[in-house]
Amino acid sequence: MSTMKVWSFDRYGPPSALQLHERDLPQPGPGEVLVKVAATAINPSDVKNVSGHFKASTPRVPGRDYAGTVVAGDGRHGEEVWGSGTGFGVARDGAHAEYLLMPSAWVSRKPAQLSMQQAAAIGVPYLTAWSALVTAGDIQPGETVLVTGVSGAVGRAATQIAHWKQARVIGASRSMDNPSGADAVIDTTRQDLAAEVKALTDGNGADLALDAVGGELFEHCLHALRRGGRQIAISSNPQVVSFNLVDFYHGVKRLIGVDSMGLSGPDIAALMDLLRAGFEDGALQPPAVQTWSFDQAVDAYEAVAVGGAPVKHVLLT
Repeated sequence: MSTMKVWSFDRYGPPSALQLHERDLPQPGPGEVLVKVAATAINPSDVKNVSGHFKASTPRVPGRDYAGTVVAGDGRHGEEVWGSGTGFGVARDGAHAEYLLMPSAWVSRKPAQLSMQQAAAIGVPYLTAWSALVTAGDIQPGETVLVTGVSGAVGRAATQIAHWKQARVIGASRSMDNPSGADAVIDTTRQDLAAEVKALTDGNGADLALDAVGGELFEHCLHALRRGGRQIAISSNPQVVSFNLVDFYHGVKRLIGVDSMGLSGPDIAALMDLLRAGFEDGALQPPAVQTWSFDQAVDAYEAVAVGGAPVKHVLLT
């Protein structure tokens, strides 16, 4: 085979801006591997990317997360791998292709327990949750963690990681549904977030907050923290928020930003290695997956754009 199929966009727009193309099959150079992609997930950030949110250069193949098999390059032939990549879909072509070329140091061995489609669904949500709770938040056993947007992919991943680290999770969502498995859930449309968190923590507040929503919930999260608590920010709509700085510094609180798109390729591979241990011993479980054939990419993108059911949408090549 000398060619491969890819989905790419040469203009910003809705999912229909994606077009199926045929390209020459890339050949790995020194220190590189060629991965035959078996499955590749579609994240909300991929939809935003096609719309122009990240100002990717065009034409560009989107897609950040993948699972597949190394078929050429750097002595890893036949190894099943999973992960994500630095700049995939923005600064360099991404994973929504039949083959993917990258440095060998960027790939991580896939857990044997996971199917290809399950492994492809892990990347961005779990990398973000781990970077927020473990790397930036320094989560400790016995702590109480508040997670806003707990029903989303990052929220569900964060709940699993927090439980793995022996922490308690209070989730915040726009309903009382609890697909995440959080220990308690607060309905932010009907309940006061800070008051409910205080009531669930004997008046103290949460030790750590992962705010995956931002916007109007940003300051409510700060109020829900105990004295000396820390808050991790990963998203916000609208992007500009305000809060009482005097209350913030009198509470000796900490605010930390996390950007999963800023992780380097080797950093991502190292984090995927850490996550692999959780899936191998059963502490972490893959999300529910809805699969699509490769030629249904536009329909799959539209399903991600609409949102709804707590499943990950995955293209099979």
